[in-house]
Amino acid sequence: MIIDTHCHLDFPDFKDDLDNVIDNAKKNNVQYLINVASSLEGCYNGKELSSKYENVFYTLGIHPHDAKDVTTADYNKIKELLKDKKKIVAIGEIGLDYFRNLSPKKEQKEVFVKFLHMGKLSELPLVVHTRDSLDDTIEIMKNELGNNINAVIHCFSGGKDFLRTVLDMSMYVSFTCNVTYKKAEPLRDVLKYVPMDRLMLETDAPFLAPQALRGKRNEPANLVHLVAFLSELLKISQEEIESRTTENAIRFFGMNKRVNSSS
Repeated sequence: MIIDTHCHLDFPDFKDDLDNVIDNAKKNNVQYLINVASSLEGCYNGKELSSKYENVFYTLGIHPHDAKDVTTADYNKIKELLKDKKKIVAIGEIGLDYFRNLSPKKEQKEVFVKFLHMGKLSELPLVVHTRDSLDDTIEIMKNELGNNINAVIHCFSGGKDFLRTVLDMSMYVSFTCNVTYKKAEPLRDVLKYVPMDRLMLETDAPFLAPQALRGKRNEPANLVHLVAFLSELLKISQEEIESRTTENAIRFFGMNKRVNSSS
């Protein structure tokens, strides 16, 4: 069994064939999907999807791209959603993005801090986005939450030093199909240093389709490409990669009772 720990099934890319996408995931052994919110609308969409599909869980958060538009009312609406945690598994995706800078850094930092506190109060893990902002991301997380943090750095893109820092802070790392790209050798090199008990898999669908499907819409079923690629790269059986990354996801997101009873 494989778990797609980060996808965006509520995006318009899936509006015409979501049933088929989810069925295709199951046929390819991707049994559980976590719809990660990137906006307030995405939070509500995730709740709706989780009600419709038994194997879909969801998170609550707002992407740093939209930090400049976040209001107090938005936080209050998300806090209201948190009252029913049945299928909410994390706060995210939250963080910093200095690559595109669609929101000023000041607003990004302020929103990030507020969501870190929300995660702490709700006792939910964190799904963190960081791009060209590694130092500030770590500094803020340390200042607000200390050195032992229940978080995953999604779509990991840092080097070995950043990986070491993340692991020392008890965090997990998640990799997408972009490790299969021809120019991703530095990322593949870092991946070899990730302990198996800290590794999770994701598609970030509809983005980052594997090399074999480059240019097409990504979807959860494509995790089979990532598993096969990692098996060859790390010299570990596909069965072990599936088993270990699934165990990590179940533990990290607190899905134990539901997933274990369904396995």
